[in-house]
Amino acid sequence: MQHTAFLILIPVLFVFTLVGLSMGARRLLGIRIGKIRAAIGGTVGVLATMQIISAMGPSSHRPAMTSVQVGCGILVTMLFLAVSEVLLPSSMLSDLVRLPGVIRRRVARTRRYAELSAIAMRNGLSPSLRGLARAGSPKGSVAGRQQSARRLRLALEEAGATFVKLGQMLSTRYDLLPAEYVEEFSRLHHQAAAEPWERVREALTEELGRDPETVFASFDREPLAAGSMAQVHRARLADGQEIAVKVQRPGAEQVVDRDLDILLRIGRKLEEHTHWARSLGLCDLIGGFAASLHEELDFRTEARNMAAITAGAAESGATGTIRTPRVYEEFSTERVLTLEWLDGVPLTSAGGAIAARGLDGAALAQQLLDCILEQIMLGGVFHADPHPGNVLLLSTGELGLIDFGSVGRLDRTMRSALRDLLLAFHRNDPTALSDALLEVVDRPEQIDEKKLERSLGRFMARYLSPGSRPNREIFSELFLLVARHGLTVPPEVAATFRALATVEGTVERLVADFDIVTEARRFAAARVQERLTYERVKDTLVEETISLTSVLRRLPRRVDRISSALEGGRLGIQIRLLADERDRRFLRGLVHDVLLSFIGGIIALVGAVLLSIDSKPTIIGSVSLSQLIGYNLLVISCILVLRVIFSISRGRG
Repeated sequence: MQHTAFLILIPVLFVFTLVGLSMGARRLLGIRIGKIRAAIGGTVGVLATMQIISAMGPSSHRPAMTSVQVGCGILVTMLFLAVSEVLLPSSMLSDLVRLPGVIRRRVARTRRYAELSAIAMRNGLSPSLRGLARAGSPKGSVAGRQQSARRLRLALEEAGATFVKLGQMLSTRYDLLPAEYVEEFSRLHHQAAAEPWERVREALTEELGRDPETVFASFDREPLAAGSMAQVHRARLADGQEIAVKVQRPGAEQVVDRDLDILLRIGRKLEEHTHWARSLGLCDLIGGFAASLHEELDFRTEARNMAAITAGAAESGATGTIRTPRVYEEFSTERVLTLEWLDGVPLTSAGGAIAARGLDGAALAQQLLDCILEQIMLGGVFHADPHPGNVLLLSTGELGLIDFGSVGRLDRTMRSALRDLLLAFHRNDPTALSDALLEVVDRPEQIDEKKLERSLGRFMARYLSPGSRPNREIFSELFLLVARHGLTVPPEVAATFRALATVEGTVERLVADFDIVTEARRFAAARVQERLTYERVKDTLVEETISLTSVLRRLPRRVDRISSALEGGRLGIQIRLLADERDRRFLRGLVHDVLLSFIGGIIALVGAVLLSIDSKPTIIGSVSLSQLIGYNLLVISCILVLRVIFSISRGRG
């Protein structure tokens, strides 16, 4: 019976010791570890403790050395966990579970790398990147930069829709890219072969929950347009309404995720090895681009964009007559978007239809520009890509706007600043332009405002003097001026100027000599004059007074407190150091590591002194009491120092 109890007690003690050592070591190291690693570490600690116990000699000596044995066991467990975490991080262990999927993704990524490398070689991409790196220097000809930009544009088009959309996004950044690259990237387009009908039918059935034959009265199997992410089909509802159905390609999201992963990896490598990528902030740009592209893959976002633009136009009292299609929400999902059919042709193929039908091209151009400006200045949600393919000349003689996958959003403060910016252009006032520009851009802590104002004065004298005819170059020159003064253009503002530059190219399809800058200045002045009416001014004053009521009510009391404190010599200023939580966290970690190192060193010093003392009484053989305490102190010192080393290697704070 006693023998059986002893056999049961041994594994219980083993497990208890194992759990105690693993939990103690994990707590001392300050890390979270998995159960498997904890069990292995505890087992190593128990085995080491057993070896130490057996090496202690006769059993009569072991009780006195129990603390040393336990300390050594914990120390061995900590060493094992620390070394295993460095050599085989916990994240790597979790990856082993997903190893088959990881291998598949890496194989697909390797194939894609090979495709992109072949594209780069065919288009001479290496010289193009070197040209981009040197583009900001005075060396090199304009023709050379244009050739490099063209090669890069062709490579992006061949690489597919993800890379095309990246180039289109970069074409908005006049402040970051040379003019030759911005101009070339603005021509990016991509078409793909149509998806087979069976796959389209399968996608429709999966998204709508029924066969398309039961949902639609008729459905054209041949798409009207096909891109790498989606294609558009014409169809008819049961009530006879003509519609356009936008269907996302099967597997488009996986393709985008793969390409974005590759883009991020390429961006990190370029930032590591090239100055131009670091100055461009390439990884941040790609991160923002990835977020917007994932939004674009969700067609419900496009439906919400259209609803927001329509509601914004109605709320602001917009006067534009540009048609936008109605969304049929009951037939729309994340991957299917059903819209009202607008009967017309895109401006890219309108040709001489405007003159043949006796339409006023100048009036249509004015309507289109006013529509976009009203979206930007009044509604706050605007079509960010109004190129000629997205603008239809309808059979009714009106213009229609389609494809709201890419939109920009501006808050009320930014819209007000942009109105002030255009008004400063209209008045040719460099001081007002400087003030408005500083409200629009992200300004550094130190900026020479006088120097900026003088630069803007020269800029306005060049582009806005009597007899000059400004064009889209004014946007790129303004962005370059902003960059030279250390200012950063927010992405939403860059999208605004890109939309204006794009719409200029679009209205040129309607009337050749349309002056978009002059008309934008006129628009801003007209809107300001509308707001200067008696009713508008009265409403604005009432709104501002209501918002300031609570402040005005508290103002006399606060003035009285300040004057009383000043009179009594009690006025002071409080400055809170380390207000940022990140600074406090870093300081706590630093003090923690320094204190542990100091305490560990002191304990080791005391332990060494105690070991050097040859005193009575002896406890185990020739080991005295002071020496036993010294051994324990050395073990504790090793544990503390190991904790600090592991903390530093993990990158505290």
